[in-house]
Amino acid sequence: MSSEQEIQPVIGVIGGSGLYDIDGLENKEWRKVETPWGEPSDELLFGTFEGVQCVFLPRHGRGHPIPPSRLNFRANIDALKRAGVTDILSLSAVGSLKEELPPGHFVLVDQFIDRSFAREKSFFDTGCVAHVGMAEPVSARILDVVQGEAVSLGIPFTRGGTYLVMEGPQFSTRAESELYRSWGCSVVGMTNMPEAKLAREAEMNYATVAMVTDFDCWHSEHDSVTVEAVVKVMTGNAENARRLVKAVIPMLGKKRPVDASAERALDHAIITAPAARDPKLVAKLDAVAGRVLKQG
Repeated sequence: MSSEQEIQPVIGVIGGSGLYDIDGLENKEWRKVETPWGEPSDELLFGTFEGVQCVFLPRHGRGHPIPPSRLNFRANIDALKRAGVTDILSLSAVGSLKEELPPGHFVLVDQFIDRSFAREKSFFDTGCVAHVGMAEPVSARILDVVQGEAVSLGIPFTRGGTYLVMEGPQFSTRAESELYRSWGCSVVGMTNMPEAKLAREAEMNYATVAMVTDFDCWHSEHDSVTVEAVVKVMTGNAENARRLVKAVIPMLGKKRPVDASAERALDHAIITAPAARDPKLVAKLDAVAGRVLKQG
């Protein structure tokens, strides 16, 4: 692999419930990033960690003012792309759908089922149509690094599993929880779709660390989900998440070859002929798809 084909990664971290900063970040600066898709959840926190460029976005905003269904996922991903991010580590609080995944456990999910229904799910639309592949929605390379560091830190985790994304903001009914279990899902949450889909459209590598806060409501020997119980476990999860992020960033920040599965996802995805493309939409896609649209 020639040096011309190597890139210097910029690591993006999307902080979920309980994680609103990166410990140890140097040269910290919160900056507002404008996007053609509206306002992101918050300003982005720029800085370096052991020489690695990092960008942090609190998914729900500092102080957690934004509920899952009101998140502007397109603005969030576009802002990270404009900030130069190449690799996204997404942290998300979830409920467990399996006995062997107790509260406090981390799941390095490798699949999603998207049951959300009130969200904008694509950057592409009438005037510029694209279909990206989502068979393998997360970066195995990122998960390899996360797995290695989780082992070193002694953080309890499971590699692999399906994350069921529900609309929320209410927690599941028992019938819904049992349905998701019957599908073989590992965890249930409200935020990683369409986040993962949009990251792929933006040609960014993406991986999720799902942090279990509760057993959802299927578990007969545990109380129904309450915010109080979730917050208590979340505090411990956030500490482990901070440790994990600090260990992972230097590893992910090393120069590496282009990761074609994500970073070339649009090579053959746009099917609208150049002459038929809507100039206004194409202009909005400058950060997300400029690499390929300029060629067309």
